[in-house]
Amino acid sequence: MILETERLRLRRLSVDDAEFILRLLNEPSFIQNIGDRGVRTIDDARAYILKGPIASYEKFGFGLWLVETKPAGLPIGICGLLKRDVLEDIDIGYALLPEFCSQGYAFESASAVMSYAWEKLSAKRVLAVVNPNNQSSIRLLDKIGFQYEGMIRLAVDAPEIKLFAAEVQQQQSRTNIA
Repeated sequence: MILETERLRLRRLSVDDAEFILRLLNEPSFIQNIGDRGVRTIDDARAYILKGPIASYEKFGFGLWLVETKPAGLPIGICGLLKRDVLEDIDIGYALLPEFCSQGYAFESASAVMSYAWEKLSAKRVLAVVNPNNQSSIRLLDKIGFQYEGMIRLAVDAPEIKLFAAEVQQQQSRTNIA
């Protein structure tokens, strides 16, 4: 376990989570707001976990973590930190299964991840990128202290997305870090 909040636990993903990742990455809302990762089979999902989150844990000590409910351990989404070559600072990422949206879980997990960034990683600044049409994500970023900075592209052929940033002094600790 990496983080614990009142209702949630965040832990490292493993290849045993492939079935959940396959479902999450193929949700229409994930594809529309985050992108199509081309994960179509359990083997694709295992490869995604190994080459993405697990590789990030090994290289940086952080990555996208599985978000699960307490005490049942029901997986509901992912939330964590990324270090992209094209961005100067780390950025936060999150996605929930549709049936768990609008229940405060994204806010709870993202707040915990931000506290982790400030307290455990001593980050001075955290970024977030979001599809310009994803109003619920933009509202969440505003709620957890992010400020809009402008439009960017993560690759030359990629669509423009909104870039947000939060500074360390904007965040208050809201979680118990394991």
